[in-house]
Amino acid sequence: MRALSAPNIESELSYAYLHAVASKAGMACAPAGRHEDNNGVDAQVTAWGPFVNGGYLTEVTMKIQLKATVAVPADNGTHLSYPLHGIERYNDLRSNTLGVPRFLVVLFLPSMDTDWLVHSVDHLMLKRCAYWVSLRNAPESVNSTATTVYLPKAQIFGPAQLVNLAAQLSHGTSIDYQTP
Repeated sequence: MRALSAPNIESELSYAYLHAVASKAGMACAPAGRHEDNNGVDAQVTAWGPFVNGGYLTEVTMKIQLKATVAVPADNGTHLSYPLHGIERYNDLRSNTLGVPRFLVVLFLPSMDTDWLVHSVDHLMLKRCAYWVSLRNAPESVNSTATTVYLPKAQIFGPAQLVNLAAQLSHGTSIDYQTP
């Protein structure tokens, strides 16, 4: 039996991170099926209201594209850069014709794989964190293979932030990409 490759482990850790955050936020999290995965969706998160400062919707669903990397992102002070490979995926995420909002969640891991996950009898710790961004209405890419996206450092993907995002969506708000 062969061990998983480092990129596969990174991918699995990004899903574990998403699941833990959604669970703590009181939301359901399910992996996407093969057909959704082929369309740039790795998981789906569902939240139920009423939401604090929420709107008229009492159920909100989000589709998530997960990425994980050990590469150190460029940091301009307010945003972190991430090279998103696959223009088709980028276009899926930036589309404004989808009924269910999609978000990119990028987990930035330490460079050494021995530092990714630490456990003891007292804790299980996944090091570093993920950031989220909506690419809805992002500009068209001028590149045919990859494009750099910018994740706001204020948009850490944590339980409180996910609850706030669900409350925003419960108003029927469209969350668009903000160019740095």
